[in-house]
Amino acid sequence: MKTTQEFEKIYSNYWEKLYVFAYKMTGDSNLSKNIIQDVFTNLWERRAEINIISIENFLFRAVKNHILKFYRQQKHNPSVLDETLEKLTEETSEYASSDYAEFLTPLLEKLPEKRREILLMNKLQEMNIDQIAEELQLSKQTVKNQLSSALRQIRIELAQLSWLLLGLISGSFLLNVCLILS
Repeated sequence: MKTTQEFEKIYSNYWEKLYVFAYKMTGDSNLSKNIIQDVFTNLWERRAEINIISIENFLFRAVKNHILKFYRQQKHNPSVLDETLEKLTEETSEYASSDYAEFLTPLLEKLPEKRREILLMNKLQEMNIDQIAEELQLSKQTVKNQLSSALRQIRIELAQLSWLLLGLISGSFLLNVCLILS
């Protein structure tokens, strides 16, 4: 790839596939767009010094590496884990039918029964603390404490599993992409 025409052809052939791949891994449209932009900028800037055998493999690997780098940088940011938990527990058609449920279920099963019930009432049934306290005949403070403890426990579990999950998700998604493209 030496000319702008060759670069533009590569860009037009791959940007959308790469965006879908990045979005599936991150769930963040802006982050995905930024990653794709960085990958193509890097490709253009290094075009003279790199020897690419398979442009498709190179691009998908570059996107995956950028995403892993982002998550490594965010590893100690608790808001990232909170957002991940929110996405995993939202009851929308997008997440309810996804593979995330198989990873979230064992985490929820590790919670004590009452704590799990409170968390699910809050996240899935969208009940507030007052409603949960009234229905379960508990004090508001008990509900707050149990909800906080549940989120903290899941956050710890997610931190331990985050790299495994990312690898599994990216690996299975990449396999699906390769199967679709072949």
